[in-house]
Amino acid sequence: MNVRYRVELSQSEHGELAALLSGGRHAARRLKRAQILLAADAGSSDEQIAATLKVSGSTIYRTKRRFVEANLEGALSEEPRPGAQRKLSGKEVALLVATACSKPPPGRARWTLELLAGELIQLTAHVGLSRETVRRRLAENHLKPWRKDMWCVPKIDGEYVARMEDVLDLYAEAPDPKRPVVCFDESPVQLIGEARQPIPARPGQLERYDYEYRRNGTVNLFVFLDVHRPWRKVKVTERRAAEDYAHCMRDLVDIHYPDAEIIRIVQDNLSTHSAGSLYQAFPPAEARRILRRIEFHYTPKHASWLNMVEIEIGVLRGQCLDRRIDNPKRLYREITAWERRRNAARSRIKWMFTTDKARAKMGRAYPATSKES
Repeated sequence: MNVRYRVELSQSEHGELAALLSGGRHAARRLKRAQILLAADAGSSDEQIAATLKVSGSTIYRTKRRFVEANLEGALSEEPRPGAQRKLSGKEVALLVATACSKPPPGRARWTLELLAGELIQLTAHVGLSRETVRRRLAENHLKPWRKDMWCVPKIDGEYVARMEDVLDLYAEAPDPKRPVVCFDESPVQLIGEARQPIPARPGQLERYDYEYRRNGTVNLFVFLDVHRPWRKVKVTERRAAEDYAHCMRDLVDIHYPDAEIIRIVQDNLSTHSAGSLYQAFPPAEARRILRRIEFHYTPKHASWLNMVEIEIGVLRGQCLDRRIDNPKRLYREITAWERRRNAARSRIKWMFTTDKARAKMGRAYPATSKES
């Protein structure tokens, strides 16, 4: 049946097809049609083309027919595919988007596909509307009204900038054993026990454990991280009260850094992270003795990402705590083993964000007076 359609390429058409195949990014079907036209122009039979290019006879037939009846571009391009028209017009899609971005009806926490379809039926002349139609039109506009993100907008003012640059400058300092910089934070851990004994892994079978578990309470982790040397310390406590914080500060002064003149501590703005906590835990003379050896540096509010120890806590959770641990003694053993190995490996946090980068990337966020200077 292909005898009717003879492909005879002009010199310009031959050159265009050769250029198409020689380089650039094009659809595979377009390239295959170009190869068919060139082979047919060279005198190859349909059977030879089908065997060489691994295409069907119908594809060869359609390509040659469209070249003869239309033109080169018509032969290379996709034919219009049959199908029903879109059910929603442009104005109706805009109405759907506006509805999805509005408040849900009373009694509902969020819009669902069913709710949106029903709402659009009431607002338009449509008798029915499927969930899939609504989902596709929302996907085209990158909308998922049944999902939401929680985020915090920090107030970036002079105080924010001052605290941020103070912390970044500490990180950029050369190491000084007499004036170490220690990042400090705490993190709660839930103790979880197995309701049934897990089945160990074996060849061809993953470890299996029951979805049911027992809650055995919580403990708190106080985490220290030296900015300029590969050292971290995790202290497990039953709570994180002011007295517990105060004992951590005394440990830093008397146990971990007994020879330091001053210990610069980077921490967040939790209410217990203050000099007053030491006076709640110790006699005034003892509290003052400890405070003479430490210096507090606070991250900006809602900017705990500036505290390097947050990264270390993430590593601890991923490497050690991502499992069920049922009692404080076992938790202490596991954390101690993790801490010992990580210190022995001389693992460090590679901090890349500097004051210069902050001014370059966050320039618009700086107060106007800072920009002018």
